[in-house]
Amino acid sequence: MAGAAPSSAQNWTPPEHMKRDTTSSHGKVEIPSDIQQRLQTLTLADIVDLALRNNPATQISWANARAAAATYGSARGGYLPTIDADVTGTTLKTVATQGRAAVQQKTLEPSVTISYLVFDFGGRSGSIEEAKQALFAADWTHNLTIQNVVLQAETAYFNYMAAKALVTAQQSTLKDAQANLEAAQERHKVGLATIADELQAKTAVSQAELDLETTQGQLATTRGTLALALGVPANTPYDLQPPTLPTTVPVIADSVDTLIAAALRDRPDLAAAQAEYERAKANISVVRATRLPSLRLNGTGARTYSKALSNGADSYTLSLGLSIPIFAGFSRAYNQLAAEAERDAAGAQLDQTRQQVIFDVFSSYQTLQTSTKRVSSADDLLASAQESEDVALGRDKQGVGSVLDLLTAQAALATARAQQVQARWTWETSLVQLAHDAGILDVHGGNPIHLTSDTTQSKPPQ
Repeated sequence: MAGAAPSSAQNWTPPEHMKRDTTSSHGKVEIPSDIQQRLQTLTLADIVDLALRNNPATQISWANARAAAATYGSARGGYLPTIDADVTGTTLKTVATQGRAAVQQKTLEPSVTISYLVFDFGGRSGSIEEAKQALFAADWTHNLTIQNVVLQAETAYFNYMAAKALVTAQQSTLKDAQANLEAAQERHKVGLATIADELQAKTAVSQAELDLETTQGQLATTRGTLALALGVPANTPYDLQPPTLPTTVPVIADSVDTLIAAALRDRPDLAAAQAEYERAKANISVVRATRLPSLRLNGTGARTYSKALSNGADSYTLSLGLSIPIFAGFSRAYNQLAAEAERDAAGAQLDQTRQQVIFDVFSSYQTLQTSTKRVSSADDLLASAQESEDVALGRDKQGVGSVLDLLTAQAALATARAQQVQARWTWETSLVQLAHDAGILDVHGGNPIHLTSDTTQSKPPQ
C-alpha cells in the first residue's frame, strides 16, 4: 500500500519532499558576547545565566504561560458585545415568459449585527475566572520550571567540579603509587625487597591507573550533562573557572519549621496546585449555567441599494431572546457531576502537594545536616589517613616496615581523598536542593538561607 512500509520487516522511507534537516534547531542557542569571550572560564553565575537562556524547558513553560494569558484575554471578551459586518451582493435575471418581460436586477445590502449576552446565571463570569486561574497555574508552573532549571544547572556544575577534583585526587594517588613502585624496584635490585613486594607495588599502580581512567570517563559524561542543562550541544567547547572554596563549612541557622513555612508560602508548584483547584471550582459555575436560562439581546441594521431604490432603504431588527434548556439526555447533569468530581480531585491533589512540600523540605534539611557532618568527618579521615601513610612510608624507607603496610595505608589515603571531595561537593548540592525545596532559589542561583560559621575547621579538597 502506498504510504506505508513494504512489509513488517522493512523500514518506511519518507518521500523526498518530506525529508528535513534534523541537524538544525528551532531556536538559536544564545551565548552573550561577554560570556562567549570567557567560554573557557565560566563561573557558576554564567552557568545559571546560560541555562535560563537556552534550556528548552523554560521556553516551553513561557510559551504555555503566554498562551494562557491570551486565552484569559479572549474569555474577558464575553462581557462585551459581538459585532459583525456583512455585505451581500445579488444579481437577479428572469426569463421572459407568456407576456412577462425579462427582468434584471442588482442589489447591494450591507448590514451590521450586534449580539450581547445579558444574563446567564454565572456561566460567563465562571469562564473568565476559570481562564484566569489557568493563567495563574501556568505562571506558577513557569516559575517552578525556572527553579528546576537553576537546580539542574547547579547540580550538574557541582557534579562536574566534583569529578574534576576527584581526577586530581586520583592523579596524586597514582603519583604516590608510581613513586612506591620505583622504590620497590630499587630495593629489589639491591636485595632489600622481594619480587612479591615489587609485584604488589606494580598492582597498586595498575589499580590507580584504572581508577583514574574510570573517573576521567565520568568527568566527560558529567561535562555532557552540564552542557545539556545549559541547553547547548554536548560537544560545545567550554570549561569552568575553579571556584574558591571556603576553609570553613557553615552550618544552617534556620530551623526546619522556618523553612517549611517559607515553602508553604513560596513553593511555585503548591501555588499552581491551588490555582488548579480554583480553576476546577470555577468550571462548576460554567457547567451549571448550561442547565439554566440565558437572556441574549440581538440587533441587525441593514441598508439595501438597487435600481428601484436609488437612495437605498433601511431595515433593522431588534430582539430579546430567552433560552431555556429543557432536556439533553441527562448530559448536562452528568457534566456538572463530572465538574464537581474534578474539583474534589483537584482539592485532594492540593492536599497531596502540600504534604509533599513539607516532606521535601524536611528531607532536604536532614540531608544538609548530614552532609555538614560528613564534611568534618571526611576532613578528619583524610588527616588521619595522610598521617598513617607518612608513618608507613617512613618505616618502609628505614627498612623496618612492609610493602603491604604501605600499600594498605596508600589505599586508605586514596579512599579518604575521594570521600573528602565527594563530601564537600555533596554539601554544596544539598544546600541548593534545600533552597529549591523551600521555594526560595532565585534566578541567579542564590538563596536566602541563613548560615553560620561552624567551630569545626574544614579544609578544601586536596
